[in-house]
Amino acid sequence: MPDPVRYQPSVETVQPDEAETIRDLEASFKHILDTTSKDYGHAVRAVHAKAHGIARGTLTVKAGLPPELAQGLFAEPGAYEAVIRISTNPGDILDDQIALPRGLALKVLGVEGARVAGSENDRVQDFIMVNGPVFNAPDAKTFSKNLKLLGKTTDKAEGAKKLLSGVLRGVEATLEAVGLESATLQQLGGAPQTHPLGETYYAQTPFRYGDHIAHFALFPVSPALTQLTGDTVDTSGRPDALREVVSEALVSQGGTWELRVQLNTDLDAMPIEDPTVEWDEKESPYVTVATLEVPPQQGWTHGETERMDDALAYSIWNALDAHRPLGGINRARKEPYTFSQDYRGRFNGCPLRQPNSLDELV
Repeated sequence: MPDPVRYQPSVETVQPDEAETIRDLEASFKHILDTTSKDYGHAVRAVHAKAHGIARGTLTVKAGLPPELAQGLFAEPGAYEAVIRISTNPGDILDDQIALPRGLALKVLGVEGARVAGSENDRVQDFIMVNGPVFNAPDAKTFSKNLKLLGKTTDKAEGAKKLLSGVLRGVEATLEAVGLESATLQQLGGAPQTHPLGETYYAQTPFRYGDHIAHFALFPVSPALTQLTGDTVDTSGRPDALREVVSEALVSQGGTWELRVQLNTDLDAMPIEDPTVEWDEKESPYVTVATLEVPPQQGWTHGETERMDDALAYSIWNALDAHRPLGGINRARKEPYTFSQDYRGRFNGCPLRQPNSLDELV
C-alpha cells in the first residue's frame, strides 16, 4: 500500500459562503424540530429520530498496531465502555414499512486527550455511521438543499410515504439487479428492508487520524450478525418491526463488530471535500483497529430505553482533536447538531450532558 497522506490543515478548503449554508441548515433543523415537537409534545432528534435499538458494550483497541494505525484513540491497546444506537435517518418517527437508510452511532466513553473546540469538558469519542460507503451530497450547500426537501416531508401523510417507499424500493431493486444503486432513491424511501444488525456502517466523510487522514467503518463479524446480512425484514403491519428484530437478535446472542479504518493515500483520488467519491479499497483497504463486543441484552425495553435515548446526544464533533472531522460536510454539521441537542434539552426540560461511564446512563 502507498504511504498514507500526512494530515495538515491545508487539506481542507473552506468555501466563502459556508456560514450562510450553516444558517440554512439550522433553519431546516428548526423547522423539523418545531414540527415534530408540536406533534409529539416532546422533542426528538432533527435527524435519525427513531431508534431501533440501544446497546452497551466494550470497544477493545487492538494491540500491536503499526505506527500509522496506532494514532489518537488507537495509540495504545486498551478497553473502553461503549454504547451504540441503531436508527433510521428522518427527523420524524415513522412506520418501519417506510424503507430508509439505517444509521449506527457509536459512543466510546472515558476517552482522554486533547479535544476539538466545544468538546473540551467531555471524555467521549463519537462515530456516526450509515449503511452505505458514500454521502449523498458532494458539498455542504447540496446537503442543505437535500435536508430542506426532506424537512418538507416531515408531518406529511404517512400512507403516502408508505406508497412512495414501495415504488422506490421496486426501482432500487431493479437498479441493484444490474449492479447499480442510488443513494438518492434510498434516502427518499427506496432502501432495501434488510436487518440492521447485518449491515456494515460507514462514517462516509473523512476524519483526521492522528498524523494521517481516514475513513471509519464498522463491520459485523460474529456469526450472530453475519447470518443476518441481507436478511429481509417483513414490516407489513409491524410499525416497529426493526426494533423487534434487533432486540430478538441482541437478546439471543449479542454481537461482535470490527471498527476499521481506511487511510487516505492520494488526495486527488480520495478527496477531502467531496464525500460522494468512494475511496478505492484496492488502493487502501479497511484495516481493523478495534473490536466492539456487545453481550446479550435487551435492545429495547418500553418505558426504559426511551429515557436513555432522550439522555444521549451524538455528534461527530464529540471528538479528540486527533480525530477531528474534516471537509465541508463535517464542518457544516457541527453547529446544527449542537442546535438540535440544545433544542431537545430546552423543550424536554432536561439539559443533555455526555456520560463518563455506562453507570451514568439511565
